[in-house]
Amino acid sequence: MEHNDSNQHEDTADREGGQDLHPLIAARLEKMDELGAEVPLYPYSFDRSHTSLEIREGEGPLTAEGVKVRYPGRIMAKRGTGKTLFVPVQDEWGRIQAYFKKDDLGEDAFRRIQKLIDIGDWIGVEGTLFRTRTDELSIHVTDFTFLAKAIRPLPEKYHDLSLENKSRRRYLDLAMNQESRDRFKLRSSILRDVRNFFDAEGFLEVETPVLQPLYGGATARPFTTHHNALDMTLYLRIADELYLKRLIIGGLEKVYEIAKDFRNEGMDRTHNPEFTMLECYAAYWDYRDMMDLTERLVRRLAGNFGTDGRLQYGEHQLDFSQPFRRVTFMGALAEAVGRDLMVVPTDDLAVLAREKGVELKKGMGRDKILDELFSLLVEPGLIQPTFVMDHPQELSPLAKAHRDHEGLVERFELFVAGFELANSFSELNDPREQRRRFLDQKALLEAGDEEAQQLDEDFLQAMEHGMPPTGGMGLGVDRLIMLLVDTNNIRDVLLFPHMRPEVSTDAG
Repeated sequence: MEHNDSNQHEDTADREGGQDLHPLIAARLEKMDELGAEVPLYPYSFDRSHTSLEIREGEGPLTAEGVKVRYPGRIMAKRGTGKTLFVPVQDEWGRIQAYFKKDDLGEDAFRRIQKLIDIGDWIGVEGTLFRTRTDELSIHVTDFTFLAKAIRPLPEKYHDLSLENKSRRRYLDLAMNQESRDRFKLRSSILRDVRNFFDAEGFLEVETPVLQPLYGGATARPFTTHHNALDMTLYLRIADELYLKRLIIGGLEKVYEIAKDFRNEGMDRTHNPEFTMLECYAAYWDYRDMMDLTERLVRRLAGNFGTDGRLQYGEHQLDFSQPFRRVTFMGALAEAVGRDLMVVPTDDLAVLAREKGVELKKGMGRDKILDELFSLLVEPGLIQPTFVMDHPQELSPLAKAHRDHEGLVERFELFVAGFELANSFSELNDPREQRRRFLDQKALLEAGDEEAQQLDEDFLQAMEHGMPPTGGMGLGVDRLIMLLVDTNNIRDVLLFPHMRPEVSTDAG
């Protein structure tokens, strides 16, 4: 089978400039010229009668009644003798074999399909169904239409399509792997089920701005852009929290958004600079109400897309059918280090962090040190669904002070398989306290903490009009889907993940 070197970068425009082409591409261009002189290569449409799924499901009646089917797809292989040709043709749902016979089609038509069509080309076939001697469901072709000539060959599935190329050239991954097509269809089904859940819970789906004059709602570095007409700096949102809270202030009592957020940070197996976040807010709720909602949501998804509320994720079987474990942030950290860090002075905390392997950076305050220690010492062991509750106030400038424990806030994070899946607060609704928290963040920003939040005066003015008690929750959709499809890399659930620039080579 001919195949393409996955590192090829030849531009077909070079043909006009007289430069050398890869032999496989040059051969296809020659076929294209010969074939194009005889028949149209890029028609406008094709009147399909059945998909591959419909053909397989309706095989009995279609075959018995001799129904002619019209079926389009991509050619995935070619084999045959001098007078017959077997060609698997693939659409979105699978493959159906097309059977071409010289005596039925005539010499000229058979020559075109035998000599001039390549693997990767698109074709539409018409004919009746039958089973071959090897029991392969096939279409006995009486007519066919060229739909698109592929100038570049497809890669060989096991040799040329590396893990990186699957992410960098997703169209090839989808063309070669039914598993990948199924995975991204499953992603769509999961998102539909999430929406159905929130709609049934009485939440209103809304949309908030992607371009924002101030970024906020999370601790992260933003992407910056410029609006020419207004001559102003704008930021891609790092979270939609502050706009959703404005809607609560306006009287919409339950809102949610499934949104693209953008954070100018590193990339690893659970982070991509562009990602999908679910955020929801409910008036008159607190973080315990949100904890119950989050548990219902995740348990429902595990039930619908797993087995009896259980998911196999790598070497772990995750059980969502039982009540989720609940621990406190400082309690889990104290257990990991053997002492209560709430009473440890900041300088001593920094020494401890260095001893444990935390890399201290300029401007890193007490909150960041605690967070880094938790990430290093506690998170990897949180495999089964676990709510981590009641964080130090410094870590959560938008959360409400804990009603029972001074110095803590009412917050939870949901961890599964060693990474954070969701985050929730009893939302701060005292505008004076919110202003003080923003000023503390501003001081951290001026001290060099690039991820500290800005003071948002417009949001504060909105709060000063009165914000009811509110519970809020954000959930990482891509990470959720990683769990549900059993992959440990976020790239596998993003159709077009961000990649480092490809190193150019001079493959000939």
